[in-house]
Amino acid sequence: MVNVYLLLGSNLGDRAAYLQQGIQHIESRVGQVVTTSDVYRTQSWGNTDAPDYLNQVILIHTDKTARQVLNEILAIELLLGRKREEKWGSRTLDIDILFYGDQVINEPDLIVPHPHLHNRRFTMEPLAQIAPDLIHPILQKDISQLKNELTDTLEVKKN
Repeated sequence: MVNVYLLLGSNLGDRAAYLQQGIQHIESRVGQVVTTSDVYRTQSWGNTDAPDYLNQVILIHTDKTARQVLNEILAIELLLGRKREEKWGSRTLDIDILFYGDQVINEPDLIVPHPHLHNRRFTMEPLAQIAPDLIHPILQKDISQLKNELTDTLEVKKN
């Protein structure tokens, strides 16, 4: 079994319901949900005119490969109405793989750890809540330290 950290985000429709439905589908299709962060309300990143997001980080245990996890979460996004129309566009549900164990994966459509996680407050706040001592396998710093080094000033608050 592998520890996998996923970031869920929604800024369309019933955002809280999309997060909950996403977690339920992850539990049934991907792996056991071990812990979840609080839900955070965050300003939209990249497209600051978009509605605010609800974001949450979850830890799951899975026996699936990283590629299988990616395929399942993409299917869950589609099932819950995700449309990929523009970069940083609004979405019913977005699920990102933050960490897949301590593996470093660099494939054209699968990069783990997520290449931008340490630059984004909306990722680091909920991740630090549930995994402050987790070591980033490339940066060799723990999540608390990376969070404290953030320069991202977008507002992130517990919902």
